[in-house]
Amino acid sequence: MSDTTTPPPPRTLIVLRHAKSAWPAGVPDEKRPLGPRGRRDAPEAGRWLRDRGLLPDAVVCSPARRARETWDLAAAELPGAPSATVDPRVYTADADDLVEVLREQPRDAMTVLLVGHNPALEDLILDLAADPGGEALDRVREKYPTSGLAVLEIVGGWDELDSARLRDFVVPRGART
Repeated sequence: MSDTTTPPPPRTLIVLRHAKSAWPAGVPDEKRPLGPRGRRDAPEAGRWLRDRGLLPDAVVCSPARRARETWDLAAAELPGAPSATVDPRVYTADADDLVEVLREQPRDAMTVLLVGHNPALEDLILDLAADPGGEALDRVREKYPTSGLAVLEIVGGWDELDSARLRDFVVPRGART
């Protein structure tokens, strides 16, 4: 008798670098707000996700103001967007720390969105991406700009995360008004 167990569907990891921040004098790094371009680009990231049906079940966000504002503006463009879990580890994380954060995500979450900072996000993508090439991966290697969105396919549960396939990498930009 053969085993007819169907493998679980792949999970989706969306990695969003915070939108462009302002640099007000005397404001500590963690409290820097989004700048005008960031306020334009963050909603565009949300629209890009919405238009592709990429709706997260869970969101993990850095406590930095610019990251939280990025998610708030992106989430406003998504139907039924979940509240973000603010995790202080994401602010100072390296790629290995981010993998640990992701491994703690709910088992039933099929799509998780992570909002954070470079260089950790770029390193995370490069460490996880099992595919040695491809245009999207080349663009990540070149630069992971603010508002950059990477979409990865994960096989297995979050608790066993160790590799992924990079499906897409985009940098949504809002129109100047």
